[in-house]
Amino acid sequence: MSIRALWLISHEKGESGAVRFSRLSWVSFSSFFFKKSRRYPTVEKRARAFNGARYVDVPEDAFFLKALLLQLGLTDPDRNFVECRDDCSQINKTSVYEVPAGSGTIWPVLAIQQSGMIYACVPLVEQPLKPQPPLISISGVSQAFALLTGLVTFMNSSQKGETETLAKLAQIPQMLLQACPLGTLLDTNFVCLQTSCGSLAQQGLGSVTQKQPAWKPGVYKGKSQVNVCVTEQVTSMQYDKRDVADIWQVYGAVTCKCDLEGIMPNVTVSLNLPANGSPLQDILVHPCVGSLDSSILASSSIDESDDSVFSGPYKFPFSPPLDTFKLCYYTSQVPIPPILGFYQLKEEQRQQLKITVHLKLHESVKNGFEYCDAHIPFFNRGPITNIEYKISYGQLEVTREKGLLVWIIGQKFPKSLEISLTGTVTFGAGSVGQVQHPVDPLCTGLTAYVKLYFRTLDYTLTGCCVDQHSVQVYSAARPKIITSRELTSFEYYIWNSKGDAPVAYRSLTM
Repeated sequence: MSIRALWLISHEKGESGAVRFSRLSWVSFSSFFFKKSRRYPTVEKRARAFNGARYVDVPEDAFFLKALLLQLGLTDPDRNFVECRDDCSQINKTSVYEVPAGSGTIWPVLAIQQSGMIYACVPLVEQPLKPQPPLISISGVSQAFALLTGLVTFMNSSQKGETETLAKLAQIPQMLLQACPLGTLLDTNFVCLQTSCGSLAQQGLGSVTQKQPAWKPGVYKGKSQVNVCVTEQVTSMQYDKRDVADIWQVYGAVTCKCDLEGIMPNVTVSLNLPANGSPLQDILVHPCVGSLDSSILASSSIDESDDSVFSGPYKFPFSPPLDTFKLCYYTSQVPIPPILGFYQLKEEQRQQLKITVHLKLHESVKNGFEYCDAHIPFFNRGPITNIEYKISYGQLEVTREKGLLVWIIGQKFPKSLEISLTGTVTFGAGSVGQVQHPVDPLCTGLTAYVKLYFRTLDYTLTGCCVDQHSVQVYSAARPKIITSRELTSFEYYIWNSKGDAPVAYRSLTM
């Protein structure tokens, strides 16, 4: 939920009222108490997209103040009847109002009166406002109420005078930076946020030389630690055919979690490759990364005719956000897939299939897995009633109801690095075309496949890694550096070589 505008208005009986705090169209929090509100397009662009030509801009403070007080019946005491407010066609909805604004009206406007203050806001409604949708269907209304009640609790949390009111109003911009970064509501407990804002002030948040960015709504306080993990996913389509080339691709991501004190600590992470490692391509970095070496950018488009390919180290200087984030993404074309194999399926009889599966772990790949399984599905054939098989390694489990064989290879391949499975699978009366079994175009003969699931720790196919000593942290405290890497499978298929796969990827040079 996002907020288009927020106001705190003081109004005592017999007074005209005054805007004490306002925030319009969140994106920057540089305007503080008593400064003129500034408009930014982030939330308003979304509001304009939802409403098109019927979009109504949020009015300026002075215009909104006059219109809201009129709707609340706090102006013109001599006028007991105002048509736009008291007409019988108007449906009264507690604390939700429709306020005139230039060429149209702003709705819904939430307003709460408490102890001489009016707390008002306009939530972003992520649907067209004409015709007006039911309030119960707008999730932003309840969240906007939570925001206003949180502000009411904060402003009335102690005995207050004008001095304390001014002090609390001055704290609201910083608390909103944490409660509503970029206008998106994350927290409504302003009493607790007041404590964290006090620690921010002690660390020099108000200094001109080090201003806190809008994308970082707070600072970390505690034990310093930097955690960097390199994760690679390998995809593969293997056909075991001369006229169709097998394909495989590596997709990598570097995940970081930096628990560092200070507003803008600086960190540099270096990705290292072995001498024969596959270079990284298509590198995308997080917005917090300050600058990149031109060689890294050039490596995203490798010319095969160029022998001087950049092979690292890839250095990424950045100022980290508070939460876990992806420092960068990359791809790589490694020379071989980790596991090669073929799968053959033949239909012996109407309800009987003969299968052969052979897998080989490449000798350059680490022979150690957290898990390694091969799934062999049989859709549209009814339940498996019998299976006769011979297996060279691991164990086989049968999920009879789902028509699935699970070959549990385990945590290691044998010394030969090759394993095989042969067998005959017999099915019950449920066959293709019967209503009680799902209809799926795959695994009905020509489109059968084996899908591999595996995960290897402390290993990547490219050889990419982060050395603890290569992580540079410029911070007051000396942090603990933790690095790790892993390889996982994703969409790793071995198609039936006795049939045609639904999609065949061919090389552009063929």
